[in-house]
Amino acid sequence: MHNSEEIIDKAIIFVKEILENAEGGHDWFHIERVYRNTLLIAKTEPVDKFIVSLGALLHDIADSKFYNGDETIGPKIAREFLFELNLDSKVIEHVINIIKHISFKNSLEKNSNFTSKELEVVQDADRLDAIGAIGIARCFNYGGFKNRTLYNPDIKPNLNMSKTEYKNSTAPTINHFYEKLLLLKDKMNTKTGKQIAFERHTFMEKYLVQFYKEWKGEK
Repeated sequence: MHNSEEIIDKAIIFVKEILENAEGGHDWFHIERVYRNTLLIAKTEPVDKFIVSLGALLHDIADSKFYNGDETIGPKIAREFLFELNLDSKVIEHVINIIKHISFKNSLEKNSNFTSKELEVVQDADRLDAIGAIGIARCFNYGGFKNRTLYNPDIKPNLNMSKTEYKNSTAPTINHFYEKLLLLKDKMNTKTGKQIAFERHTFMEKYLVQFYKEWKGEK
């Protein structure tokens, strides 16, 4: 068995290479922030640090948004990478399950049957990067990448989207705050995740108040 630090280092090199030309909200720096958040949250949760580290590092190597919605590519690449390292099959399966179940859109499916403390930690870490100042920046960056309007008062947020509707949405970027970002605070799994999310959530609410003021030309 290799030592775990060696494997983590290999995973970092691997992910950096894969995400070299990624869209700005889903690049290596996103992974690095999620990895840091994961280690922070893991300090107060009874989890396998090795599994959460690998889950965080490999969770976005092929985000389905950039592969015509194909959700099988990320887990497939991750599995091949982990298999080559001769890791225990239980470890591989756990990491792959984290990658498959981490996303917000998959949480819209009612039949998800995989749960683990490790998934909860990595999921919180990933969701923290979708809210607050960085969450706002990533949201508009992706909106620009998809050439979406910033805001259109005539297009109301859809709060009851199915997973398919969510994936195919072309709504203005501001709607995404209501359809996802502002919902994340109450979906956090861990105590640390909830504490950090609360502060970032409040920041987003203030941002929206300011945004609408400027939109209407108010003082």
